[in-house]
Amino acid sequence: MQSLITPVHKPVPVEILQAELRKVCGAFDLEPMGRDGTMAGDVASRRIGYFETAVVGLDARHVSRSTRSIRQDPGEHLFLLIQDEGHCRVEQSEKTATLLPGDMFLVDSVLPSSFVYDGVRSSQVSLHMPRHEMLHRFGKECTGGVAISRDDPLWVAMRAVLTKMLAEPGATTQLGEAFFCLMGAYLQGIRTQNKARPAETLLSRALALIDRHCADPGFGPSELARRLNVSERMLQRHFQTLGETPGHRLLGRRLELARARLGAPQQGQGGQGIAGIAFDAGFNDLSYFYREFRKKYGITPGAVVRSPVERCH
Repeated sequence: MQSLITPVHKPVPVEILQAELRKVCGAFDLEPMGRDGTMAGDVASRRIGYFETAVVGLDARHVSRSTRSIRQDPGEHLFLLIQDEGHCRVEQSEKTATLLPGDMFLVDSVLPSSFVYDGVRSSQVSLHMPRHEMLHRFGKECTGGVAISRDDPLWVAMRAVLTKMLAEPGATTQLGEAFFCLMGAYLQGIRTQNKARPAETLLSRALALIDRHCADPGFGPSELARRLNVSERMLQRHFQTLGETPGHRLLGRRLELARARLGAPQQGQGGQGIAGIAFDAGFNDLSYFYREFRKKYGITPGAVVRSPVERCH
């Protein structure tokens, strides 16, 4: 994806870069990768339409805005963070999103936030939107941290308007208003979706995703949390009501799937072998499958294939 802005990465003392970041974006703390007191980066501000905008390039390990920082500098903005180059993991309000070039995340300045770069050179564009105006326009859906999915057609339109605003220094207020309208439409979609599924909890969504993807060996608790846009820690807390972990639930579903296939009549007629069934049920370690199967059911997979009684259950 073509970059919106050419990034600047020049050696700068950490304290100077942090001071520039605080001047433009507010109270954020930088943690560099090395111990030599320097980072490669730059922070610049510019006006895009009627949005104050920060262009931030850096190779930090981590940037954070803590509760203490918020008390010192409450902040009155929502930051629309656009990843332009590199990558970044954003965490806010128990939500986690990994941003690749082109991805967007609406950060709420009144809540703690964390940005993890792991030393990879990153370039980001941050549109600063007055929080009170956003709340007046769009309601609470714009607060608390919002990932904007590139799978939504509105993402394409937002990207196009943003590109035009950046390309035209004298961008008119009409473009800014168009951008607001597109964001409003996206947030309205979130509101409508939430109203259409009032009884659907995060746990019920998680269980549905496990049932749908349990046969995929690459689908684990971390991927489940990513799809739900929450942290693994938050996901664990929701599963406590069931008395199990997401990983245990996923394992149980895979074992149930394997047992059902092992007990199918065609298995006794030269059907798919035990190893094939285990792999198709989401296991990529056969010895682990045998061990967990026996632990759960008290018999071996082979016993299920051989026993007509077991196939009836």
